[in-house]
Amino acid sequence: MREESGTRRGDEGTPEGRRRRQARGDEYVPERWVRTDTRNRGKGTVAEPLRPPAHRTVRAPAELPADIANELASAAGPEWSHLRERMTERMAAGIGAYERERFRDASRILKTVVDAVPNAPSARELLGLSQYHQGYWRAALPNLEAFSALTGSVDQHPVRMDCHRALGRPKRVEALFTELRQASPEPEVLSEGRLVLAGTRADGGDLAGAVTLLVEAGAGRLVRSPAERHLRQWYVLGDLMERSGDLPKARELFLRIRAVDPDAYDVADRLESLGPTARAQRAPKRPRRSR
Repeated sequence: MREESGTRRGDEGTPEGRRRRQARGDEYVPERWVRTDTRNRGKGTVAEPLRPPAHRTVRAPAELPADIANELASAAGPEWSHLRERMTERMAAGIGAYERERFRDASRILKTVVDAVPNAPSARELLGLSQYHQGYWRAALPNLEAFSALTGSVDQHPVRMDCHRALGRPKRVEALFTELRQASPEPEVLSEGRLVLAGTRADGGDLAGAVTLLVEAGAGRLVRSPAERHLRQWYVLGDLMERSGDLPKARELFLRIRAVDPDAYDVADRLESLGPTARAQRAPKRPRRSR
């Protein structure tokens, strides 16, 4: 969820953010990506999956970040001496493919790292996220669960929740959100988990419960300088409002998003589908003639 294309980067202080800032020495030819329409009114995902391009060989960056190299060495133990060269190259190439959103290549490469060093948290995390972005929910879960077990981190709980949501496991979604809330994570992580939970409840027909969950958490509150999480909260709440029949409130939330970022998500299409505002629909009053 931290890696979505077209969103603001708010994770510069995380390991993934540090990896993203690392200079890459390999050449890259831009590719044309095609978005798939995954916004289903009944069920959907937090991130918008992308259709990966045809297979290409991925060249590794010049160096692997030091913290990741140390992590691999520690996880491999005595075996690192003969695994070092190949696993360093593979991990660097996997990170490069992931950062370019070439998730199929990233999965293929990172699986070789996980097979050789199964207790490497970053390899598990990135493999799971790569599989998630391709819609491989069942394959992604063991890797994301291993990442959480190895690190004690709840950063990927929202992604795990979304996998269970896609697989029709609402009880697991609820249980993971309870773990997430009790861990007091960063606001962005907690917000993402709450959005997945709201979507899960809406999937089960509890639209009112989904709306209440978000409203009580302040998701509909107007803020002066909205961050990315606020736009996402407004969008999900607007969608739920539209589905529950409160079209004026849905329109208001989508208009807020458009005022901040006109190109965000599909707010232009959503507003068009909602039709003109009530004010625009009224015919203008004719001025009275003076007697």
